[in-house]
Amino acid sequence: MTQMLRSENKLEMLQAHLGYILESTLLEEMAQVAKIRETATDEIVVNVGDHLQMIPIVIDGSIKISRENESGDELLLYYMEGGDTCAMSLQCCTRKIDSQIKATSMEPSLLLMFPTEYMERWLDQYKTWRQFILDSYHTRMIELMESIDAIAFMNLDQRLLKYLSDQAKILGSVEINHTHQQVADDLHSSRVVISRLLKQLETKGEIKLSRNKIILLKF
Repeated sequence: MTQMLRSENKLEMLQAHLGYILESTLLEEMAQVAKIRETATDEIVVNVGDHLQMIPIVIDGSIKISRENESGDELLLYYMEGGDTCAMSLQCCTRKIDSQIKATSMEPSLLLMFPTEYMERWLDQYKTWRQFILDSYHTRMIELMESIDAIAFMNLDQRLLKYLSDQAKILGSVEINHTHQQVADDLHSSRVVISRLLKQLETKGEIKLSRNKIILLKF
């Protein structure tokens, strides 16, 4: 059903999220070329090494952006929510290189996908689009600095609690449906260590653990 939505529906989505930033002529052009994509929880939207032909803007839901090494280990970088696009994917697009990041849906999400050639063209044609992209770079840079600070200056138990709080804010729920392995992957740690720290947080009354679920009690 979603795939049958007409460009007017896409325009309404864009107006709701970006109408206060981008001019109407650009929004109309974007609606004409956008493709709708629905994703399930944990679905990979972009993978490391992908040749990028389409760049997403999130309409509903949330997307996790991470780095992955050759062994498959991941490091969480930042999140994308409604109205966000992926600055690192845009950089790969403009530099004509394959994707350097992995984008994964944290929950069922709705994306508008745009051909890369249009996104480059709009940089020259529309000042508001150029400002939107610059703002996206700035926001992502701040989030990357926060991630680096957490790794460099926080103990793992502090990083874990911050991670859980961030997840709750993004997902809009104190119930986080992640396995201990998923949390460990995001924090670039081991499942055994994360399970031990989660148990300590439960003992302190910060969280409650159940099968594949972590419930924040103090949020």
